[in-house]
Amino acid sequence: MNPRDFEGFPDESRIWVFGADRALDEAEAGLLLATVDGFLSSWKAHGVPLRAGRTWRYRRFLIVCADTTVALPSGCSIDALTAVLRETEARIGVRFLGNEAVWYRDRAGSIRRATRPEFRTLAGTGEVTTASVVFDNSLTSLDQLRNGGWEGPAAERWHAVFFERAPSVAGG
Repeated sequence: MNPRDFEGFPDESRIWVFGADRALDEAEAGLLLATVDGFLSSWKAHGVPLRAGRTWRYRRFLIVCADTTVALPSGCSIDALTAVLRETEARIGVRFLGNEAVWYRDRAGSIRRATRPEFRTLAGTGEVTTASVVFDNSLTSLDQLRNGGWEGPAAERWHAVFFERAPSVAGG
């Protein structure tokens, strides 16, 4: 993460991480970011303007941040953000929404997306290991992002569950 991302936002700010199912080209990213910027400039919760920002990483990840010391995002305001992303998905033919994906870097360093069962299979075959870099898109606070909780070894993220072996049953 760029240290200037969300500069001036407090650590307790709320974040949402959305991963695109493929890398976006420059025109697609431009459309996405212009749409999101337009939305964030007028984003409100119960009529109260939200202080919000976004960053774009690795041509795949949109991270949105809301300063919760100014106003708390409401369910309706979060739904509005989701609706904007859903519309953008349809316009550029990419998927952002859904939390079933596992994001990781392959041995060549390229970012890949897999379903959870696919990732479990990759772990079983050794294609990914506990040292493989993964992305934890479930983070919810800016301090988690700032403290390196987003990108790192699978062994240090919730992804470690994919490498646990079921105990063998003796007898039978």
